[in-house]
Amino acid sequence: MRTKPWPLAGAALSLSALLALAACADDVATETAAAEAETVTFTWDRNTAAEEEEPQLEETTVEVPVDPEKIVVFDMASLDTIGALGGEVAGAPLDFVPEYLQDSLADDAFDAGTLYEADLVEIEAQQPDLIVIGGRSSALYDDLSEIAPTVDLGMRGSFTDTLERNTTFLGEVLGAEDEAAAAVAEIEAGIAEAQQVTAAAGTGLGLMVSGGRLSAMAPAGEDASGRGARGGLIYDTFGVEPVVEDIEAATHGEPVSFEFLLETDPDHLWVVDRDAATSAEGAQAAAQVLDNEIVQQTTAFKEDQVHYLDPTAWYVVFGGIETAQIMIDDVLKIAD
Repeated sequence: MRTKPWPLAGAALSLSALLALAACADDVATETAAAEAETVTFTWDRNTAAEEEEPQLEETTVEVPVDPEKIVVFDMASLDTIGALGGEVAGAPLDFVPEYLQDSLADDAFDAGTLYEADLVEIEAQQPDLIVIGGRSSALYDDLSEIAPTVDLGMRGSFTDTLERNTTFLGEVLGAEDEAAAAVAEIEAGIAEAQQVTAAAGTGLGLMVSGGRLSAMAPAGEDASGRGARGGLIYDTFGVEPVVEDIEAATHGEPVSFEFLLETDPDHLWVVDRDAATSAEGAQAAAQVLDNEIVQQTTAFKEDQVHYLDPTAWYVVFGGIETAQIMIDDVLKIAD
């Protein structure tokens, strides 16, 4: 008996079904791979010790969603960079956001608390996809990480290392890798230009003015992150030659007198008005504090080389793309 052949239509239908199944399997595999690729990994050494204890670092890794819909930010440098890369922030400690970074906030941005204390109830109610902390807010990690993926983008390493790492990471999160790379390159070029200017400018002294008193800022040395990096930035990043080899030893710590300025006689004074940065009530402006007979005898005063740095950029935000450019512009003013 001859075997009856399958109808051509049936064969065609079976082949179509097989192709459809194969295509479906490919789609599932593609969607699965895409889902796995829609996160960015961030790893850092987190200090798990209490405030008064010796630091205990624990490697912490967090998977962060790409293109998060709602971002809450407690770190002002990160708020700066997110806005500069085209993103916006849904929640932040609104009373602490500088005027020049207001455009990084969404129109309906909610108040997430303060730099030291988060409004956990409000944040949880808003269901954010990503929370960014750093510096003053680092201690909030345990509570905030229970609400959403939380990363600490505070200072680690030098100012430029931190800026490059955080900008690159946020560029990946926001899908703005090219913009992030271009921003980093522009900042690095600006810092290099500023270093060329300071290299020919003679000696300098970084000075913090607060409550009518003076504190000399010193190169960071081994303390290359945190407070040390902030105080040493004018030397370590922008290349200013310290007026004395060991400022900390010469001043027996930070506080200095007006006479110290005259004795060391730097060519340039780089001044941060801390009271202006913190909006201290009734505080005397740094320019008034330094306008006295002793300071008037210094080379810096006589040559009109007392430079008042943007206090918000240098003391409060201390990082981020727009802020770094403000710092560069501050230093480049001496070439005008």
